[in-house]
Amino acid sequence: MQNEIVFILLFIVATAVAIVARRLRVPYTVALVLAGLTLGSLHAFAAPRLTRELLFTLCLPGLLFEAAFHIEFGRFWRNRIATFSLAVPGVVAAIAITGIILAPIVNRLHLTSGFSWQHALVFGALLAATDPIAVVGLFKSMGAPKRLSMLVEGESLLNDGTSIVFFSVVLNLVSGGVDPTARSLAVDFVAGVGVGILIGGGIGLAVSEVIKRVDDPMIEITLTTIAAYGAFVTAEQLHYSGVIATVSAGMLCGNYGARVGMSPSTRVAVESFWEYVAFALNSVVFLLIGFEVRLTALLASWQAIGVAYLVVMAGRVAVIAVVSALLRLTRERIPPAWSAVLAWGGLRGALSMVLALSLPPTFPFRDLLITMTFGVVIASLFVQGLTMAPLLRWLGVVTGSEVRTAYELNRGRLQAANAALEELERMAHNRYAGPGALEPVRDEYRARIEEAEQTMRDLHLERSELQEEERQGLRRHLLVVEKDRVMELFRRGVLSQDTYERLVADIDTRLLDLEPGSGREADDAPDVSDPAARDAQRAADRRAGRRAAKE
Repeated sequence: MQNEIVFILLFIVATAVAIVARRLRVPYTVALVLAGLTLGSLHAFAAPRLTRELLFTLCLPGLLFEAAFHIEFGRFWRNRIATFSLAVPGVVAAIAITGIILAPIVNRLHLTSGFSWQHALVFGALLAATDPIAVVGLFKSMGAPKRLSMLVEGESLLNDGTSIVFFSVVLNLVSGGVDPTARSLAVDFVAGVGVGILIGGGIGLAVSEVIKRVDDPMIEITLTTIAAYGAFVTAEQLHYSGVIATVSAGMLCGNYGARVGMSPSTRVAVESFWEYVAFALNSVVFLLIGFEVRLTALLASWQAIGVAYLVVMAGRVAVIAVVSALLRLTRERIPPAWSAVLAWGGLRGALSMVLALSLPPTFPFRDLLITMTFGVVIASLFVQGLTMAPLLRWLGVVTGSEVRTAYELNRGRLQAANAALEELERMAHNRYAGPGALEPVRDEYRARIEEAEQTMRDLHLERSELQEEERQGLRRHLLVVEKDRVMELFRRGVLSQDTYERLVADIDTRLLDLEPGSGREADDAPDVSDPAARDAQRAADRRAGRRAAKE
């Protein structure tokens, strides 16, 4: 089958999975993997292999750039200690814990013979990178705290790069390719990451300066694409971290190039483009994960996979516990419930599988390492991915779900009753029934509307954020209506090109003002689920109360 037809089929499957996943309220990426597993088992069609070249050349730069482009640098910097702790020493600790624990257990259970701590160390490096796409999407849909989302996404962006560097270092160390000294390992890591930051920062800055001097959405989209893939390829060609280079370029373009150099309309176009790119690439990657896995091989090695999964989770829990304990001494301390979410949210993904497939053919226990890696990836996606939503509710990280459900239920009832009342008025106008039959039914619907409106008012008083969400939704809807009308007037020739562009730019500016981090909503307000912020807020409230009493 031709590659063009295969990719069309992949996108058809991805679209169908997206629709089903939305209706069933399951994580989209988990549903994609399940679809890939099913189609692969049925041999429905021959999908391309998930190779290092495919992931590194096509998918990884785009996914990393899109995520980094949307990260607010100020928020990232305020959480720098926690993020860097998890992404650098945390990765090292997780690899070491896996290497120390896994080998004795594998040998004691007689799962294989001769499996040493060096081989377990390579396995730990394979599973060091986290892939939180499903978790971050769930956070957004459930209204999880923004700082928690920042920690999960920021850690993943950095540990993608650090884990690749550590994997290369560990592989060379075990294979005897480098002098196994702490100094040489540190130099290799600092060179790989540090030079990657410089390369990505230089390309991101250069692209941002060009963006400032150009006002054309298509050209600026192309420039960001050059930044994403150019930074990655340049760093990889020079044997430094392409992942870190792409993340640096993305953060510079998003926080400097987009904010300073792009007009509102261009920024909307660029963000829409990268959102679609992320959707398309994620769809391909997670479908191919499912196609790559052979269930028979996993079932045959279920004991080794189970042991590996438990060891990896133990390492993750230990790292999160130590980092959380140390952060209590700083302003970035993490609530205990968040620590549990961070530990459980460390899903693994395509990067681990591709690194496993890149092991040399002569490497000892290569088949076992690949099988365990694939098994742990699948287990983390299904076990952790499907249980994250109940965990968030159980820990109280996502609050007010019952109030939100009642709010949505009554809003639906109100709109349905209004639609029925409008239909009654049409029936009355057409003399469909006499007043004696229509009036009692009309009174019944009016009573239902009044009851729903009263419930909505009570909910607004109880949860002021619901009212703010409703206001923001109304503003977005009305701005879209405004934009549609302006476009219609332009198509009819009522507006000139210059007037049309100025009006659209003004509407896009107001739309951007409604997005998170714009300053129009309380994006930077203290997070009341964070103990430090809660204490600070209470102190501020007490000071305000004392000032009011004096006045």
